Amino acid sequence: MQPRNMSMSGVVDLAAVKAAGEAKAKAEQARAEAARQAGQGGGNGPAAGAVPPSALVIDVDEAGFERDVLQLSAEVPVVLDFWAEWCEPCKQLSPLLERLTVEANGRLVLAKVDVDANQMLMQQFQIQGIPAVFAVVAGQVLPLFQGVAPEQQIRETLAQLVQVAEERFGIIGIEVDPNAEGAAPGAAASDEAEVPAGPYDALLEAAVVALDAGDLGGAVQAYKNVLADDPANTEAKLGLAQAELLARVQDMNPQAVRTAAAENPRDPAAQIAAADLDLVGGHVEDAFGRLVDTVRVTFGEDRDAVRLRLLELFEVIGADDPRVTAARTALARVLF
Repeated sequence: MQPRNMSMSGVVDLAAVKAAGEAKAKAEQARAEAARQAGQGGGNGPAAGAVPPSALVIDVDEAGFERDVLQLSAEVPVVLDFWAEWCEPCKQLSPLLERLTVEANGRLVLAKVDVDANQMLMQQFQIQGIPAVFAVVAGQVLPLFQGVAPEQQIRETLAQLVQVAEERFGIIGIEVDPNAEGAAPGAAASDEAEVPAGPYDALLEAAVVALDAGDLGGAVQAYKNVLADDPANTEAKLGLAQAELLARVQDMNPQAVRTAAAENPRDPAAQIAAADLDLVGGHVEDAFGRLVDTVRVTFGEDRDAVRLRLLELFEVIGADDPRVTAARTALARVLF
């Protein structure tokens, strides 16, 4: 069978899954706590929430689909492999998908669905032949391909899936414990070599002092100094997003900004500026709703600019906030 539909197009909305948002919030909280502990030099074990490589490939049935796929898809892209024991092409494709998933090191999870035991799922996904491969990201279904494809083509498709998850939904995957059983040889040493070291506490304190003194440029630079060595530092990312927001609104004329936004509902620059003011004023839902509505009516570079600003404002509030979860779901709906 020749592969078909290898693309990121044709997204089908499954549902606005409340539990998916909760799973995302819990995952982000665990990562934030792990980052704080790492920055304080505490503990030598795996970070909170880390999973062994073996947990990246799972078997899924109808009863556990919401928990194991929909909820998990708010935390990491889930690739669905529809297969059957009697399917010879499946025996070629499934091991390849498993290997590429483990190589992705937490940026993907592979969920294997035996179609003989899960006829309802096969019908819901309108599968006409196997192997068939889909992905679920933030509760959204992306049909990937059907049949066996060359390894390089599959690699490119999975890489594109990871990019879509990160850029459009801010989903960065789950942490893998390289010391757990099933880890690739040398993985622990490689990861340890990549752990940055530096006086982050002092740099973060310098940023706070700059903020208190009204030196927004100094605070921005201090946070950037941390992130230059430790791009995943949760406290620095949050602080930088907040400092940059304050710097943007510092010289704004609120009345002029709001008048421009009211008179130009499709102007991305006007709506972005008004959303910044909304957020600084504590009107979080208004800021998010404004930008989601603007994404809905814009296209191309304008849409990307609005979407990226919305993701930046998510950083200001924090991924564990339910308002961010709701806005992510709303954004997903208008994008697809």
